[in-house]
Amino acid sequence: MSELRRPIECGVPDSKQFMPPVLVRNYGKWAWHDRPQPGVLRHVAEGGDQVFTVKAGTQRQMDIHTIRKLCDIADQFCDGHVRFTIRSSVEFMTPDESKVKPLIDALEAAGFPVGGTGNSVGFISHTQGWLHCDIPGTDASGVVKALMDELVDEFKHEDMPNRVKITTSCCQINCGGQGDIAINVQHTKPPVINHALVSGVCERPAVIARCPVAAIRPALVDGKPSLEVDEKKCVCCGACYPPCPPMQINDPVNSKIAIWVGGKHSSTRSKPMFHKLVAAGLPNNAPRWPEVAEVVKLILRTYKADARPWERMGEWIERIGWPRFFEMTQLPFTKYHVDTWRGGRANLNASAHLHF
Repeated sequence: MSELRRPIECGVPDSKQFMPPVLVRNYGKWAWHDRPQPGVLRHVAEGGDQVFTVKAGTQRQMDIHTIRKLCDIADQFCDGHVRFTIRSSVEFMTPDESKVKPLIDALEAAGFPVGGTGNSVGFISHTQGWLHCDIPGTDASGVVKALMDELVDEFKHEDMPNRVKITTSCCQINCGGQGDIAINVQHTKPPVINHALVSGVCERPAVIARCPVAAIRPALVDGKPSLEVDEKKCVCCGACYPPCPPMQINDPVNSKIAIWVGGKHSSTRSKPMFHKLVAAGLPNNAPRWPEVAEVVKLILRTYKADARPWERMGEWIERIGWPRFFEMTQLPFTKYHVDTWRGGRANLNASAHLHF
């Protein structure tokens, strides 16, 4: 039997194996950092070493040619080191200040805008869309590309009162999470069931268990095992569709887009917030979603003009009040905007502190 130690195949991989040497050398020894210009971060270590990080935006879903292009830029300016953020921005790190400007010029020339730092519109986080997810009612990655084309100037400059984090989700389950602005699909009708296919395709107990509001139950239709939906309970989330494709919920007319505002995960200055609905029934109009873009830009313009320095969007709305928000944005207010559900307020954790 070999004397060599068997590889450990569990836990988190060693984070230092692909780090630039200057980061490994100064790990945990950074003294201060600043932003010399939008899109550029500078970190200075206790011993005087410094590293410059240049952040750029991508189209999110990338082909192999784009990845090779980014790697070529990293080879030329950063000794082959490059990293992607959780929002799919790309970051290049170098200890050589003289390489920063040529690096920025190369990225911009290749079509990758530099920005996303400080008080700007950060790169949009989103769920997987039509490419990877089995449930989407829209293509979140497509919305990201189309919307960031409209907001590229707000990405490249630091002119917002605070960071603006935008999320998109392909369905109302909202894997995208809370955001200053959140763009989610909105199914408006319960699923249409093809009863002839259910018994041969669906594992009915799994489908029933997956419904978050217990609206699905077994049924016998034309002598075959099937399912039925209690439409009074159904919240049109679409969770039943992936384990049971015969329960089709996507609809070219009745699947819409909704926009929510005021959410945040951080506990900086105020506790985390749930976002709230402000626009509903917008057309799911691929591939550019112009109606969604207009509403998002309207909200951003109003926030930028009226919020105080360092106010996140939810904090600004809490200060001016929801009636004033709808008045300033000129968005229509309907009965569907009234949040009367309080079922989870007592047990959902809305702070950064842990309670047992």
